[in-house]
Formats: sequence, C-alpha cells, structure tokens
Amino acid sequence: MGHDHSHAHSHDHSATNRTRLAWALGITASILVAEVIGAIMTNSLALLVDAAHMLTDTAGLLMALTAANLIMRKPTMKRTWGFRRAEVLSATLQSALLLAVGIYAAVDAVQRLFDPPEVQPAGLLVFGIIGLLGNIASMLIIAGGRGHNLNMRAAFLEVVNDALGSVAVIVAAVVIALTGWMRADSVAALLISALIVPRAATLLKETTHILLESTPRGLDLGAVRTHLEGQPGVLAVHDLHASQIASNLPVLTAHVVVKNEMFDADAAGGLLRNLQQCVAAHFEVSIEHSTFQIEPESHSVTERHTGC
Repeated sequence: MGHDHSHAHSHDHSATNRTRLAWALGITASILVAEVIGAIMTNSLALLVDAAHMLTDTAGLLMALTAANLIMRKPTMKRTWGFRRAEVLSATLQSALLLAVGIYAAVDAVQRLFDPPEVQPAGLLVFGIIGLLGNIASMLIIAGGRGHNLNMRAAFLEVVNDALGSVAVIVAAVVIALTGWMRADSVAALLISALIVPRAATLLKETTHILLESTPRGLDLGAVRTHLEGQPGVLAVHDLHASQIASNLPVLTAHVVVKNEMFDADAAGGLLRNLQQCVAAHFEVSIEHSTFQIEPESHSVTERHTGC
C-alpha cells in the first residue's frame, strides 16, 4: 500500500509538472524570438548571448517536457523501471547545454572588451524588460514543482538564469545610455556567463553521479553494513550495492549471511521484513526498493564475492 500511495503522488506531480513546463516553454520560445530581433536591431552582444541562452533553454524545456511525459509511462517487462531515468538524462543534457553556452559567452565577451561595437541602449532596455517579465512569469509557473525531481530543478535553474541575464542586459542598457560606455554590454555578457557556468556545472556533476550509479548522497554504506550486521541472526553482509534510478528513487541490494538455524521459512521471512524496514526507516536516505539475498552460513564457502 505504501508503494501505491507513493506512485500515485508521483503521477500527480508529473501531470502538474507537464502543464507547468508547457506554459514555460511557450513563454520562453516567445522571448527567444523577441530577443533575436532585438539583438539584430541593437547590435548587442549581451542580448545576443541571452538569446543564445534562451535558445538552449527552449531546447532544455522541450527536453524537460518530453521527459515529464515519458515518466508517466508504466513499467514494462522490457523497461522494468519505465522511463524514470528520462528525467536524469534530460537534466544532464540541459546542464551540458547551459555549460557550453556559458563558456562561449565568456570567450566572446572578452574579445569584445578590446573592440566594443556600437550598441543602441534604448532598444536594448526595451527587449531586456520584455525578457525579464517573461522570465519572471516562467519562474512563478515552474517554482511549485522545482523540488519534485532533477528534471524540474534543471528547468527552474534555466529560467532563473534567464531572469538574471535579463537584469544584466537592463543594467548594461542603463549604463550605456547614461555614460556611453559600450563595454558595459560585454561586461553584462561576462556576468551572465558567471551566473550560468557554476550552476550548470553543479547540476551536471549531480546527474553524472546518478548515471554512474554511485551511492546516493547522504547514504553511508559503511553505516548500513554495520547496522544490518547488528540484526539478530545476521553474521555478515557482502555484495552491498546502492544506487539511484532517478530523483527520490534509491535502490539497494545485498547478500546477507545468517546462522544456519535462521535459514527456515518463518525465521528468514521475519528477518527479511526486518532488514527492509531498517533501510527504509533507519537512515537519512529512505530506501523503499531493497533486495536481500538471504544465505546460510554454509553457503559462504562456495560463493564468490564481488563488490563491497
């Protein structure tokens, strides 16, 4: 019953997230078109970089929306976890795109610092404001779902970076209008890059951690082993593995060696329930999907151990 309850909530979140992402995608695509027109009209690097950022964000939101739809599909015999990992793949691609745009923008901005082009501040200001208003609308739409999974977190990160980029464009327009200092446009582009790169790198590191099937953050496997081996009748734990399928979906497997007298239907059944309850409730990272292979003491003589 606990699993059914959790999955029902997951599907509710996915349906709501799809609606949020669809609205954000429509707004972001509209801003993209406006900023491309604005960059051509004003000759602004900051606006062009922000437009390139918006292009990757539009693609990112499209990937996020696709992933949100895939997550809703039920597991099959071929894909026993369904498409739950689609959200991790989507977040990885989004963060990689953001990182590439941030690095490109920084390189181009440095080059323009030495030879700043003429920029029209009035048009730059108008399109910066249009972009900021659209970004704020997207942020408000996505904000409620940003904690549900990595896919939504990546999408929210993109629109937040867009909003900060729009603020930088507006500030650059004001500085140019008041002082005539054209390098303000390149400085704004550098600022946008500085906002994009660290956040994108952090998210990319987190998604790669999951794709490499590393131990979920916050879970100490040494403590898990010690706790399991402290249960009545347990002699040793080996081949202990923990990984993460997607956000909020950690899994654990282990071979548990027990005393020979514990290896009967009643004793083994009680021990198995106890072990599953331990990893689900005792640790900071709750693992509801656990698999334990119960082995009699005599079995360890013939078994070849692998892993931890």
